[in-house]
Amino acid sequence: MEKGQKEMQSAFKIILKIVLTALFAALTFIGSMIYIPIPAVVGNVSRIHLGNIFCLLSGLILGPIGGGLAAGTGSALFDVMNPKYIASAPFTFVFKFALAAVCGVISAWAEKRGKSVHAWNVVASIAGSVLYMVCYLSKAFVESTLLGNELQVTMLALGTKAVTSGINAVIAVVVSVPLYTAIRAALRRSGMAGKLAW
Repeated sequence: MEKGQKEMQSAFKIILKIVLTALFAALTFIGSMIYIPIPAVVGNVSRIHLGNIFCLLSGLILGPIGGGLAAGTGSALFDVMNPKYIASAPFTFVFKFALAAVCGVISAWAEKRGKSVHAWNVVASIAGSVLYMVCYLSKAFVESTLLGNELQVTMLALGTKAVTSGINAVIAVVVSVPLYTAIRAALRRSGMAGKLAW
């Protein structure tokens, strides 16, 4: 009987992690749909959006693997549903996975070592956001160069993308960290803190 209960608990934890990963993927998708378009000189329109808030929350709550899958899947689904961005979907999956994974790794490291959790969650969120910006801007630079655009045009386009991406990063960090602090307190009260990450 005891072995059966342990197996049931183990199965429940796996199902819970899968369901929460799907939930955060859906939240990331919805957050990505709430945006303000910013015209770009070259390539796709840049956007100020709320998707990165849920990418960071995914990493903080679900850890590097679950968070990465949720962030990457939700963001890539947004690209797949929009003809302007469909070609970017594989890159988006990898870049957003990396954003949430880095955030999750640093946050989990701080939690295990008893560091100042709030301060390290800020660091984790900034690190994930900066990594994403580097990947995103590097891709935009390569694309513009391959299209044969002049360096001046490329740099102007990158400037617009850097500003919108920076705004997205600031919004995501400012909103996700306090929101996670509140969610973490509720998870601790329910005994679920640290049990959702994978």
